[in-house]
Amino acid sequence: MASTTSDGPGAAGGDAASEDAEAQTASAAGPATAASQAATSAVAAAEVADTAAALATTAADNSVALASPASQATAGSDAPVPQPAADLSPRTSRFAAIDCGTNSIRLLIIERTSDSVDAVNLARELRLVRLGEGVDATHEFSAAALERTFAAIDEYAAIIHHYDARAVRFVATSATRDVSNREEFAAGIRSRLGCELTVLDGHEEAELSFTGAVAHVRADHPGPFLVIDIGGGSTEFVMGTTGVEYATSVDIGCVRMTERHIHTAPATASAIAAAQADIDAAIAQALAVVPAPRALTLVGVAGTVTTVAAIALGLQQYDSEAVDGAVITAEQVAEVSERLLAMTREERLALPGVEPGRADVIAAGSLILRRIMDLTGADHLVVSEHDILDATAWALADETAW
Repeated sequence: MASTTSDGPGAAGGDAASEDAEAQTASAAGPATAASQAATSAVAAAEVADTAAALATTAADNSVALASPASQATAGSDAPVPQPAADLSPRTSRFAAIDCGTNSIRLLIIERTSDSVDAVNLARELRLVRLGEGVDATHEFSAAALERTFAAIDEYAAIIHHYDARAVRFVATSATRDVSNREEFAAGIRSRLGCELTVLDGHEEAELSFTGAVAHVRADHPGPFLVIDIGGGSTEFVMGTTGVEYATSVDIGCVRMTERHIHTAPATASAIAAAQADIDAAIAQALAVVPAPRALTLVGVAGTVTTVAAIALGLQQYDSEAVDGAVITAEQVAEVSERLLAMTREERLALPGVEPGRADVIAAGSLILRRIMDLTGADHLVVSEHDILDATAWALADETAW
């Protein structure tokens, strides 16, 4: 996947490399000088040795890198000069990934050592900024949406600096693919984070969603896996066992369906019918590409799925550990969707995991999830808190030279 990566606001500089280079230059210069003077006289060689010893003592007192004793070999010696052993001790670095969708912008900072593929999550943040507000109709980001998003990015820049992340990657999905003023958005990212905007196409988004979701599911559930990622503007369908075998993206998302059809809370019967017809047509399009009946495990990721799961589980407050890996049935999803569509906005806000930026769109999102389970024949769903954001951070660590 082509992607632009840059050092982040807190990225480490090249001081260590410069010091190594200076040390190597000093090491090379010492023997050369000694050899030249030794060729003139043996006495001069002894004087040089005494001088080098004195300089070594002074340098040690000032913590300056010294030439190794072996490099001070007697002039004319044929013995090879031993080189210092390479430092093979594991190194630890931190990496930051940002995923900006139609409704939310999320940050993940991980820490990894050079001798391990396992990552430790240091920070995970979410802001509901609704960047894609109105994009379905206008095909451009509004000034207000950009302002909200840039404010969140400013917060993230401070967090990234605090954790001293070595590199940053910023990926954007559905809404950014559809707009005419993408460069204005990219310039704002560049000025705040010092990295470039990477706009994922539908296939790239699908692959990252699959990688993030399945990594923590395959140990407990059989493949093939069908991963569904319900976003604000699009939904990805990805299927495979050890890797992606089939993938497609369709333009149904919780924000897009709300703006097109569901304008009131509670939703009207006619609005629900119109939204369902739109959703069913898109799902049929996806299933023409992805052979869903062959999947043994349906995996759901992203905010719509995790919120529906929290409600279905009866949580009093959102608990990511309880939600991650939870199994919910098609009947539970249908029941939650019916409740959400019949609720007022205030009633939805009282539910676990429903923030102000999600209250108006969660009903449409739940309808998408319900229709996917109905039309694929899935009787249960495994919920994953890991998705495109995790996979982006892992890939950044893999691709960065240690």
